Amino acid sequence: MVMTASNMMDLGSSAPEFELKNTEGSFTKLTEVKGDKATVVMFICNHCPYVIHIAPQIAKMAKAYASQGVQFIAINSNDTETYPADSFENMIKEKAARGYNFPYLIDADQSVAKAYDAACTPDIYAFDANLKLVYRGQFDASRPHRISSGNYDSSVNPSTGKDLSQALDAIVAGKPVPTEQLASIGCNIKWKVGNEPS
Repeated sequence: MVMTASNMMDLGSSAPEFELKNTEGSFTKLTEVKGDKATVVMFICNHCPYVIHIAPQIAKMAKAYASQGVQFIAINSNDTETYPADSFENMIKEKAARGYNFPYLIDADQSVAKAYDAACTPDIYAFDANLKLVYRGQFDASRPHRISSGNYDSSVNPSTGKDLSQALDAIVAGKPVPTEQLASIGCNIKWKVGNEPS
């Protein structure tokens, strides 16, 4: 895997609109499902160790914040032909296994990842009620503990979601989100050949 940092979209940017196929077979449009207080857009996938490390906490947080007007949305933009573990069929299984209560969408042509200038999995963006960017960066400071090639132990440095939850708590409370934010670190998005951003 190639360790990649997020590009950190400018704070205050408007969330690019999208309408993507979800794991239920219908389509999800951002402006139709956005949260009353905040919307979290996450670029994730099924196989990335960095995503696997935080996935249980993502599921937990999404459920905890749902009653506070916060909507989570996950997008998989990886090249599923080269990385079949991230296929649409496996996304359906992943959502069920993780207990995700939010839309899990496939960005087949990778245009949404490009619109968000997403670079890695996970790449996380939090928008306010007006879909203006107030947080982008790491979920928390934890990283998967590598035992050997392809093997990780998340119990060594468990994920808490601290950075994102602090931002969401501020948004929900109507307070400003601190602008000092740390980039997310993860696997690079698996771009289709010839589709890599310049």
